[in-house]
Amino acid sequence: MNEPLPPIDVDDGPAGHILAVARNIAFQEYYSGLTMDRLAFALGMSKKTIYVHFPSKDAIFGAMIAATGATIRREVTALLDGPGGFPEKLEGLLRIVSAHFGALQPGFLQDLQRFAPHLSREIDALKEQNVPLLFTRVLRMGIEQGLVRADLDLNFLTEYWLQVVKGIHDPAVLARTGLTPRQAFEKALDLLFRGLLTPAAQAPGRWGDPASK
Repeated sequence: MNEPLPPIDVDDGPAGHILAVARNIAFQEYYSGLTMDRLAFALGMSKKTIYVHFPSKDAIFGAMIAATGATIRREVTALLDGPGGFPEKLEGLLRIVSAHFGALQPGFLQDLQRFAPHLSREIDALKEQNVPLLFTRVLRMGIEQGLVRADLDLNFLTEYWLQVVKGIHDPAVLARTGLTPRQAFEKALDLLFRGLLTPAAQAPGRWGDPASK
């Protein structure tokens, strides 16, 4: 069963209404299932009226992607600017991002990659914009509060995490693992923050100091 769609920031006018209805259809019936005829019927308006606001189906999808990115940035920025320490901020950030990833289904991503690969690239571009901006900020907060290692190369870690997020959400990877985008994201987070070695395996000197090599 699909998880409920988290709300995204759209205006209160006709364009926002078109976008909201199109988004609901798209996440149930995917890119290939959202036709302008289908959308016009659901809206109870003519295709001509839709075209006044969006020149094509791809423009609608592009607006969805952009609105999703803007919503994530707004929600996370409000969280980080608000009260609370690093643990609460990290938990909140992951909850926000997981909610938006949870709305995606492997079939949606596969369909998009097959029929509109340029839009798949727009989703990757969204991650490239948001991950460095938000992830680095919360990690710096963790370092300041003594809860994240101060010797970390944040530029490398951010790039590493960006490539992980893009990679685990590749439709072929999801097909091989049998995971949803949200499940893959949460497993990757567990590995990032809890690691894969037991405390015994992490004994000082066991693995050497990578920075000294």
